[in-house]
Amino acid sequence: MSLLSIENLSLSIHGTNILRDVSLRIEPGEIHAVTGESGSGKSMTAFTVMQLLPNGAKASGRVMLGGDDVLQADEARMCSLRGARVGMVFQEPMTALNPVKTIGDQVAETILIHGAMPRDAAYARAREVLQRVGLPEDRFPLSRYPHELSGGQRQRVVIAIAIALQPDLLIADEPTTALDVTTQAQILDLLKRLVSEDDMGMLMITHDLAVVADMAHRITVMRHGEVVETGPTAELLRNRRHPYTRMLFEASTHQVNLPPLPPPAPLLEARDVRRSYRLPRTRLLEAPGEFEAVRGVSFTLNAGERLGLVGESGCGKSTLTRAILGLEPLQGGEILLNGAPIRAQGREADAIRRSMQVVFQDPFGSFNPRHRVNRLITEPFHLLPDPPRGAAREAAISEALHAVGLSPDDARKYIHEFSGGQRQRIAIARALIIKPDLILFDEAVSALDVSVRAQILDLLADLCAQYGLAYLFISHDLSVVRSVTDRVMVMQAGEIVEEGITEEVFSNPQHPYTRALIAAAPVLDLEGAA
Repeated sequence: MSLLSIENLSLSIHGTNILRDVSLRIEPGEIHAVTGESGSGKSMTAFTVMQLLPNGAKASGRVMLGGDDVLQADEARMCSLRGARVGMVFQEPMTALNPVKTIGDQVAETILIHGAMPRDAAYARAREVLQRVGLPEDRFPLSRYPHELSGGQRQRVVIAIAIALQPDLLIADEPTTALDVTTQAQILDLLKRLVSEDDMGMLMITHDLAVVADMAHRITVMRHGEVVETGPTAELLRNRRHPYTRMLFEASTHQVNLPPLPPPAPLLEARDVRRSYRLPRTRLLEAPGEFEAVRGVSFTLNAGERLGLVGESGCGKSTLTRAILGLEPLQGGEILLNGAPIRAQGREADAIRRSMQVVFQDPFGSFNPRHRVNRLITEPFHLLPDPPRGAAREAAISEALHAVGLSPDDARKYIHEFSGGQRQRIAIARALIIKPDLILFDEAVSALDVSVRAQILDLLADLCAQYGLAYLFISHDLSVVRSVTDRVMVMQAGEIVEEGITEEVFSNPQHPYTRALIAAAPVLDLEGAA
């Protein structure tokens, strides 16, 4: 008997078909990856196994978890299965965890709800499980709260909750999307080790093919709610029979063609930039300490140049980015844009800021959902001394939308009417509309599907050719940085430890930290698979 057997599963929500005849099996000790773009149905397949479906959902077929058909199980039976027989690791650990409960309480809660053991034994088990996922009590006591942990550490807590009762099946839904490469590698190694040690089955939901290529035993590719191809990983990588599968794998290794660089002319200059934060007192009469987030960073970004910035979470990338945007005061050094200090105030500040725009990681969160696109993308007009009005304003909106591959008719729509990739295009249109000299891309493609990501990266190359755009591209995805930058800086512990031409840094890294980052990054080797 298979650990999980899904046979001809179909699902509709309020009459709209979501899944059609989905079938797959998972055996003990097997990692089965389900991949595909957003909207392909991979997450809804996982939620059907857990019976965490919205109102109006109707499912048919069979979903056998051991000897239980979960489609026929009532809620009381599902409550006994969730956590005990099947655990789930969600994509965003901060929203999956309760911010007002300690990590010890949250791990023990699963054990206590199922009545598996007395309270003291439950907390002892919580200590044991947290130790097992790499959070030993001497460094991470049970009294810690989620906000006191890093992203990777929070994800370890979520994994500890999921395996507290040693379930037969673990479902991991995009568990590494927001993590840097070294943390991602650690989490993936942890998941593989747990599957091996406990002989669990794992259903891995992901859009990142490089992640699953060297860890999954089988891969199922989904599109529009249907399975288009499935098979052992090596065989599927080698053959890629379905055109959609071939498109996904080619998009994962997509390379863009950047236009040639113009003659060097300094645009953005950072000179010995320093930024520190005061730490809380550890003793009543003791002076508070300081944490140096950025320590003497210096670099120059030339007009028309594409510069990358990479490093792990906590290395100082975000603090440096905020300082460049004028959102962080400096304890030392200066940052110049077109020769003028970014910390300037008043009208001079507006002149500087209209020369620089930013595109954030989450486009939906950076827009007001109550406003239409034509108002959203014209927000930077407030920086102009004489913003365009009437026909000139409409022409600027149409030009910006056309430049990012959208229709001028989209100006009358609301942001919720667009896909994730289209929202990011709108975010880029907002940044472009006042024709800045510099755009900062802060993890701008990390949450996108591989095919949408390839489209956005091609768009950036086109914009560089059309507008002579210069940008600072901040990302933890090394493959993307390698594709869309001319030079790259590697940041560790607040310092730039290596800098140089992108291809030279990636091909022949000099610093041990750079070598560690590149070694940790997942690689999809299509030639080797073929």
